[in-house]
Amino acid sequence: MADYSLISTPPLAGTDLRFGTCRITAPADLAIVSLALPLGGEDAAQKAIAKAFGTALPDIGQSATTSDGSTTLLRLGLDQGFVMFPHATPDAERVVAAKLGGAAYTTDQTDVWCALDVTGPDGRRALERICPIDLHPDAFTIGSLARTTMEHLGVIVIRTDTDSFRLLSASSSAQSFLHAVETSFANVM
Repeated sequence: MADYSLISTPPLAGTDLRFGTCRITAPADLAIVSLALPLGGEDAAQKAIAKAFGTALPDIGQSATTSDGSTTLLRLGLDQGFVMFPHATPDAERVVAAKLGGAAYTTDQTDVWCALDVTGPDGRRALERICPIDLHPDAFTIGSLARTTMEHLGVIVIRTDTDSFRLLSASSSAQSFLHAVETSFANVM
């Protein structure tokens, strides 16, 4: 009998595309862990998060990055958030749970999502073709995030810098997601 070994690989691993002044890449070893604040324990969870990461869970629709730049907290709803950080091994949830000491519920979401980082001064123009929210810097400032759709796919858009965005979508439709973003950039550039 043949001896097989399976190796987990993110669905968009190795993506590195250039369109004019813009670049689309898939971040390597990105871990995503969801946070759920327990009913009646919201204050304790908020304190544990601030202590564990050195920054508070931001307001809904915002993100916050730790002072060393290694971890980003996303606030998706009243009692829901994500922790994103580079982590190569499949134990990201245990790492976050240990830091929080049981103050919040955690679930590993790493394999559920795929990510693309979009950088460059014309990136917003290409994203606006397929994204129905206003991405203008006056309306969507650095640190802002929104759940939306691009083409027919659910996406979380995060503005990470002046000319930079991180896009998260379901890993089950990763190739369709990449195709939608790539086609928009090809049409604009």
